[in-house]
Amino acid sequence: MSQLKHAFAEKLLRIKAIKLQPNNPFTWASGWNSPIYTDNRIALSYPDVRSFVKLELCHAIHENFPEATAVAGVATGAIAQGALVADELELPYAYVRPKPKDHGTKNQIEGRLPEGAKVVVVEDLISTGSSSLKAVDALREAGFEVVGMVASYTYGFPVAEEAFAKAGLKLVTLGDYDHTIEIAAETGYVSKEDIEVLKEWRKNPAEWQAPAAKAE
Repeated sequence: MSQLKHAFAEKLLRIKAIKLQPNNPFTWASGWNSPIYTDNRIALSYPDVRSFVKLELCHAIHENFPEATAVAGVATGAIAQGALVADELELPYAYVRPKPKDHGTKNQIEGRLPEGAKVVVVEDLISTGSSSLKAVDALREAGFEVVGMVASYTYGFPVAEEAFAKAGLKLVTLGDYDHTIEIAAETGYVSKEDIEVLKEWRKNPAEWQAPAAKAE
């Protein structure tokens, strides 16, 4: 598994789908300052990486959730990847909105899954896990059995691990934060000093500040 996670990190760092900027952090929608920004959708633009992610997600489903009879993607980041996976596995597919539409049919689940389907959920990125598990709740409320979730990437926050444990749902990811910074250090993407900064961020991301900001 560590070999896969290293390969995933190398590929996404190469195409800049994962960016590390310890001294010039990004601001997330939540307001958090972060030395990392992940946009797995960029992988869709590179056929070799797109195929790699698709096939590894399929392998993860075969190995961990062989009983799955349908696939659901989480909007919006995992809509395309979920469709690619479902196509490869030749399974029915739908995607789940964050909330029902406020017009028309007012659907939250877009598509049509067989009644009683055993659904594996495909997600793009796991941070706190909140939005991912809302999709799971919607599927369960609609009468489907959610057998597990596969995702491209996780930051490995304890709050997410606790949320998935509470939901009774197994999560399998291709890449994670720890292996990303290992590869970043090995390839010289960041310095040894930066590695310590990156490790500090993960301990308390909500209150973290870049070293330059602290010095001012």
